Amino acid sequence: MFSKLLSLIVCLSAALAVSAQQAAPKYIFFFIGDGMGMGHVMTAQTYNRTVLGNDELLPMMQFPVSSLAMTYSANRKITDSAAAGTALSTGHKTDNGMLGVTPDGAPVYSIATELQKRGYGIAIGTSVPPDDATPGAFYAHVPSRSMYYEIGLDMARSGYDMFVGSKLRGLADAEGHATGLLDSLRVHGYTVVEGRKAFEQSKGKDKIVLLNGDPTLEHFGYTIDSIDANLHLPYITQACLDHLKRVSPDKFFMMIEGGNIDWAAHANDGGAVVKEILNFNEAIGIAYDFYKQHPDETLIVITADHNTGGMQMGVEDGPEDINLKNMDYQRVSIEMFERYCKSLIESGKQVKWNDMKAYLKENLGLYGSITVGKEQDEELRDKFEKTFVEHESDDTETLYATYNEFVSQVFSTLDHLTGIGWTTTDHTGDFVPVFAVGVGSELFKNVNNNIEIPAKIRRIAAIAQ
Repeated sequence: MFSKLLSLIVCLSAALAVSAQQAAPKYIFFFIGDGMGMGHVMTAQTYNRTVLGNDELLPMMQFPVSSLAMTYSANRKITDSAAAGTALSTGHKTDNGMLGVTPDGAPVYSIATELQKRGYGIAIGTSVPPDDATPGAFYAHVPSRSMYYEIGLDMARSGYDMFVGSKLRGLADAEGHATGLLDSLRVHGYTVVEGRKAFEQSKGKDKIVLLNGDPTLEHFGYTIDSIDANLHLPYITQACLDHLKRVSPDKFFMMIEGGNIDWAAHANDGGAVVKEILNFNEAIGIAYDFYKQHPDETLIVITADHNTGGMQMGVEDGPEDINLKNMDYQRVSIEMFERYCKSLIESGKQVKWNDMKAYLKENLGLYGSITVGKEQDEELRDKFEKTFVEHESDDTETLYATYNEFVSQVFSTLDHLTGIGWTTTDHTGDFVPVFAVGVGSELFKNVNNNIEIPAKIRRIAAIAQ
């Protein structure tokens, strides 16, 4: 009796394996909204509904599966992007700062690498450097996320079909001397191009590294700043899709990271965060349109590596109702405003308060469409005097940038009058969202540990472990 039962189990297991193999998706899209917590998503959706007047949910919120993921790392309750990227790409927890290795330094391999071995074309795209932590986790194996040259060498050796990002950080060493990374990429068959025009001219190449072409920008530039000449997330998503359809039309895997969400959240710039999430959803819409054409062959999974900033709607002593319309009066990011203020200080010219008020009115809506109260006006004037007259500003330093005291006060006031609150300029340990549609997407419906997400993709794609 036992032997018959065992035989039945073996037969059923084999049948299920065959069924899974037959049902394995040919096309897998993995979107990661860096720093995108639940509050970020809900704020963007509320803006989408109340300001833009869209009755439909954001594309990712229309997916039939929506859930949550936990993000802690091997050694911290609050992860960084390297540990979270490693968890999402390989299914292994590691210590903060480590990339593609276990806490003891042993290499672990991503689902992208595994799918490549099974004949899938691979593309990795991001709005920040392609050797940054999250994209790097899909191909690199280093003990420190700051080892950009070594990460670049792993990129060259990966053999992936396409990489896209803002710039390569490993091109020069600490003294500014060229490292030879470009030569290594070319030796491994990559064509490195900068900007849209150069990319259009290189479309016949099999392996491409597409960079933004503006070395002054660490990322593509914020959507809210309307930098039309640069690459942006929808463009690179379509570019990766077109490239993979040409070089690997039968099956492919693509990871797209919305890295600017994280940068804006570290800066506590609510308007920039919302516009980046809308841009992220435009990119998702491209994959969703592809899914509609291949519904029985495609899987799309969306999540975040961690929550940055603890963004929320509602602040103490804030407006009675959240006024996200204020975000439409904001025409510059905090980063661009900091650059503007820095240029004024470096010019040595006397900066007058009335001139600054005119700038705030035109570019941020303050003192115009957005009413500034007496107490808030006094706070802004005080920080203005300290920064531009007394030159005694206490700067605020975040992970990616430093802002003078006046800049920080301006954006704190703007967010407060809009009704947007923050708990930190760093990461939090909160849940992040998970959305999925397509082949096997039902596996993501329960609360996930982040390491379970690649494990489930492996299961859906029938990758032997």
